[in-house]
Amino acid sequence: MKASLLAEKIAQDITQKIATREMPAGEHLRAQALADRYGVSRSPIREALKLLETAGLAEQKTNRGFYVADRAEGVAAAVPEALKQEQEGPYQRIANDWRNDRLPEEVTEKFLRETYALTRVQVRDILARASRDGWAERKPGYGWRLQDVAKSNESFRQIYQFRMAIEPAAMLLPEYTVDKVLLEELKTAQKRMLERDIDRLPVEQLLSVGADFHEELIKFANNPYFHTALVRANQMRRLLEYRAAYRPERFIQQSTEHLMILELLERGEILEASFSMKKHLAGALTEKAELIRALDERSAAPA
Repeated sequence: MKASLLAEKIAQDITQKIATREMPAGEHLRAQALADRYGVSRSPIREALKLLETAGLAEQKTNRGFYVADRAEGVAAAVPEALKQEQEGPYQRIANDWRNDRLPEEVTEKFLRETYALTRVQVRDILARASRDGWAERKPGYGWRLQDVAKSNESFRQIYQFRMAIEPAAMLLPEYTVDKVLLEELKTAQKRMLERDIDRLPVEQLLSVGADFHEELIKFANNPYFHTALVRANQMRRLLEYRAAYRPERFIQQSTEHLMILELLERGEILEASFSMKKHLAGALTEKAELIRALDERSAAPA
């Protein structure tokens, strides 16, 4: 029997966590804990675990339940596309409608179900993801409020200008102290991107790895205001970032530049790392802004 859409989505999310070692080999995949985490019953969790077992990412041990397989990361390339690739679907349609001011600032789940012909579970899943991505929040009592985020090329440019001001500057603070252990973990993540992740992880996860790199580096400044400001800026640019992200060569360049910055920090060349960070952000702004502009012009052109 074909697994439910909800089970496939849960399996997809767990697959991403396995691929990025958020759920390492040998971790116990407790059904009730997962049900609580995803806010569902145990039934779709059991379906999802069976999908992961079929894909070679999980193994069932007698009387002990499911565990992440020892070689899960190595077989991730064989995972069915339904489990690891985000499809163009209702999430992107709703996100694009919000970006293009085709939705009111406040919506209800009923409104979204009727407008986009979705099920209750689909709408809740979409709103939960929108909340994680920083462009929706639940109102006290009833309904959802869609947040102010970057919707235009100009606002995207302004966010990158802000980042170019704070990220290199944070490195030059007297309190900036490099954590060598975390630095090594960041290097491993970027190398893994170049070796295999760019070819097999969905864009959403690739963008998260990039954002995590910048947010972890700014923590070295030991000033929580820098980190909080950057996290908020990254949330605000996420909707536009999706439109500019579908180019594997850009991720290759990004990870290569990230590794160069990490190597400078490792050698204690902080001033050079600060300069490289500013150059890195300036290059990303130029390329992504041009791509967003081209996409906007294409979508506005008559059919």
